[in-house]
Amino acid sequence: MAPGGSKLWRLAYRFDGKQKLIALGSYPETSLARAREKRQEAKGLLQDGIDPGAKAKADREERRARAEDTFSAIANELLERAEITILKKRWLLSMAESDLGHRLIREITAPDILKPLRRLEKKGHHESAVRMRAVIGQVFRYAIATGRADTDPTFGLRGAIMPPKVSHRAAITEKAAFQELARHVWSYKGEVETQAALKLMVLLYPRPGELRLPYWKEFDLEKRTWTIPETRAKMRRQHVKPLPDLAVSILRDLQALNNRSLLVFPSHQSPGKPISEVTMNRALQRMGYSHNEHTPHGFRASASSLLNESGKWQADAIEAELGHLGTDEVRKAYHRARYWDERVKMAEW
Repeated sequence: MAPGGSKLWRLAYRFDGKQKLIALGSYPETSLARAREKRQEAKGLLQDGIDPGAKAKADREERRARAEDTFSAIANELLERAEITILKKRWLLSMAESDLGHRLIREITAPDILKPLRRLEKKGHHESAVRMRAVIGQVFRYAIATGRADTDPTFGLRGAIMPPKVSHRAAITEKAAFQELARHVWSYKGEVETQAALKLMVLLYPRPGELRLPYWKEFDLEKRTWTIPETRAKMRRQHVKPLPDLAVSILRDLQALNNRSLLVFPSHQSPGKPISEVTMNRALQRMGYSHNEHTPHGFRASASSLLNESGKWQADAIEAELGHLGTDEVRKAYHRARYWDERVKMAEW
């Protein structure tokens, strides 16, 4: 009888010269006939030189591992410990769920991981594939640290995935990855001015210097325009941008907060000065985007790619909105006037 009062079927045996005891089941849940079957199984193991008690313990651990040490279980445990990058990691891991999620992590091999990576690569999503491999590697290294895996198979995949083209001003140009970036921007918990600046980079995609330094007098929220003066525009010509509803809303909220400042984005550390040129870079890095993945200037490349790929807008209208003007003075003015209505619709889109 067990200490708690339950009755157990037990078998006493010797293994390696030591007296041992193994439970065959509880009574009456385990019948006498079943207990005898288990006794015979145990004796069969002894004849093969196997400790039935150790075998039973290993079997229990195997069942526990298959229930608790799956890739998904360990990935979720890791995500619970994540902070800034949790949304990004969860999104990347979700794309490998059907291939790896249910698998015992110790049984997953490099070719298993290559399958979801190849699927992304085939779609041309090289940036996402590279980041997915990195996040999967984090799950394996966490499993190793907690004693649930022995190796990280992702090390064997270095070079197996075509890397994204890295430029001086890296940018995310894939639609799904950019949507995820936008979600991170809208959930960012930094300074209010930094939150607003990042959101306006998504919506307006100006040059970072054009956005960081404006005064409120440049914005006409009633007419829904932003006039970037020639002194700050790269082409040294005044550039007027239409403001979509969401941008106007963001600016009104910011204006109510900073109604005593002439600057739209005043610095908290240096009163009278705008936010630092590294402020948005650091915010993106806190969200998990390295300088090789996306930069503030990269929002322009993102917009150019997504607007052109949509097939909804004339190429010249997109160039006019980006402030890319030709050398012919008449053509410059003609572009600004001709494409204004289309640029207004483009901004809302």
